[in-house]
Order: sequence, then C-alpha cells, then structure tokens
Amino acid sequence: MAVNEDYLTFVQDQLSETDDFDTKKMFGGIGFFRDGIMFGMIGGGVLRLRVNDNTKSKYESAGMEPLKSKSGKGGMPYYEVPQGVLEDKKELANWANEAFQVAVEAKK
Repeated sequence: MAVNEDYLTFVQDQLSETDDFDTKKMFGGIGFFRDGIMFGMIGGGVLRLRVNDNTKSKYESAGMEPLKSKSGKGGMPYYEVPQGVLEDKKELANWANEAFQVAVEAKK
C-alpha cells in the first residue's frame, strides 16, 4: 500500500520545527530517520513514533495503541501520534525529539 503523498507532505510540514530528518520508503510506508536512526514512521495512513517503557504511557493515556506485527502477535515500539499533538508543530517537535532519543538509546 502506497503512502498518501498529501499526508506525507502534511507530516513533513508538521515536523518542520524538529531537527533535520530524512525519509525513506520501506515496507509500503515511510520511515523517518535522523543520523541514520529510525525514530518514526507512516504506516497504515498514520504517523507513529518510537517509544520505550518510560514514554509509551503518554501515548496509551491518549488512547493510542502500538503498531501490531503482521502476525498480530505483540506490538512493535511505535505508537500512533495523538491528533492534537500532530496538529501542534511545537508539541510534535518535542515528541519527535523524544522518540529520536528513545531510538538512540535502543540502538546502544
């Protein structure tokens, strides 16, 4: 399934207040990378950011769920971004920067 180009453009614009990042097509979606480390993705028509045990609670408290593997077993460490955060560039930048730090830590 191809990513909706209008949605991709919207997300890239909303992320304009965060540090520079690159995008890469992958698995029918788009990965968001900084310094070669993936911190977010668009898949299934939604933006998701990388989480860990310390950060996922704020996503869960907003009713967001993890990305499920194709087998349906277990979640992956990417949660959908709440709509209110997605619409607020400064808040989204904070969440994206945090997701990048989570990704960096996971890589260690």
